Amino acid sequence: MDLDLATMFLTVAFAHFLALLSPGPDFVLVVKSAMKNDRRKAIGVAAGISSANALYIALCLFGVGAILASSVKVMIALKIVGGLFLMYLAVQALRVRKSDYQDILLEIGKNKEANTTFFKEFSVGFMSGVLNPKNLLFYLSLFTVVLTNDVSLTFKILLGAWMTLAVFFWDAAIVFLLSTNKVRQQFTRLAYYIDKVTGAILGLVGFSIVRSALSK
Repeated sequence: MDLDLATMFLTVAFAHFLALLSPGPDFVLVVKSAMKNDRRKAIGVAAGISSANALYIALCLFGVGAILASSVKVMIALKIVGGLFLMYLAVQALRVRKSDYQDILLEIGKNKEANTTFFKEFSVGFMSGVLNPKNLLFYLSLFTVVLTNDVSLTFKILLGAWMTLAVFFWDAAIVFLLSTNKVRQQFTRLAYYIDKVTGAILGLVGFSIVRSALSK
């Protein structure tokens, strides 16, 4: 892997990890499952969410990407839209209030149910990931960096596999770490500040994508 590809990989992987750090619907779903079920069942949600992400990653990298990469004008337009979307996510993260994270805890504490299985939790996680349009839009905007004819299929496969595994292991880590109230409450307090930092960085990434597209 040459320096340009390594830089591209690290840039996309870092932006993706920042998005994982920012609590959203998937975070709430994973924590709910971790609170209601034992770890073996709750891992099903993590597997389902990562599978849904893998589907969108494959669609963006190999389906939509193959079509878009053949048109320079469409790619430039997509880069602009994608960059603006990342900036939108940044604004949403920066607008979140501390009280919103307390609302997450209150919501998680409701409707506890123990009658479930790994596969039921997997289905819930998968459907949540697939039915969340932000997942598709996020990957499509993020992959504008690599949807070019110059990037090899092997590189795209490695990047897609890395991001899928990152989603699974991050959600699985949440399941294991948030098994006690003390850890869960501490993480929720830190989540407010994490959201601010990651939001600002995602905004800068989005701005750089828009600027690079307009300069062409």
